[in-house]
Amino acid sequence: TFKRYVSPPIFEVQTLCMDLETLKYPVGPFKLQTDFTEHDLDSWMAILSDLPQQLQQAVDSMSDEQLQAPYRPEGWTRTQVIHHLADSHMNCFVRCKLALTEQDPTVKPYDEGAWALTPDATDLNVGASLDILHGLHYRWNQFWLSLEGEDWKRDYYHPENQRDVTLAEALQFYAWHSRHHLAHVQSTWMP
Repeated sequence: TFKRYVSPPIFEVQTLCMDLETLKYPVGPFKLQTDFTEHDLDSWMAILSDLPQQLQQAVDSMSDEQLQAPYRPEGWTRTQVIHHLADSHMNCFVRCKLALTEQDPTVKPYDEGAWALTPDATDLNVGASLDILHGLHYRWNQFWLSLEGEDWKRDYYHPENQRDVTLAEALQFYAWHSRHHLAHVQSTWMP
């Protein structure tokens, strides 16, 4: 069953003495945890569940100038990051549903860099993407809570990565992805 897990504090990027690698990966690069417990699954679900509210709080305290500024040199703007989270998490939600309802589905990759340059992804108004994330993460949480034992081993094939991805790995990665991009949005670095 789902237990409320308090996420560890998000790494806040400081403006002094920052190297590019730290700005790119403020919570560190993703490291797949091959052995995990129910507590791990619960904590990853909680991170995903909490993301929309944490993003909303971060955005509510930002000026338009901050939202339109990149989080690192040659990086996306914070606005693009928020729109990317909606795009990416919608894609993964569909992939997870395919993994649960079909046998060995192959998912379609997408060019996230190209998506980040479309007019809707550069629009300063992030309200629609925040609304998507609120609704999507509610649905996604219900999806995760419905999984039992062997369901976590169900998978989809990702042709870009040329391998199968289990539902447990998808949950783990998107919990990291949430923390990773929330830290980008919360970054204090400004050009």
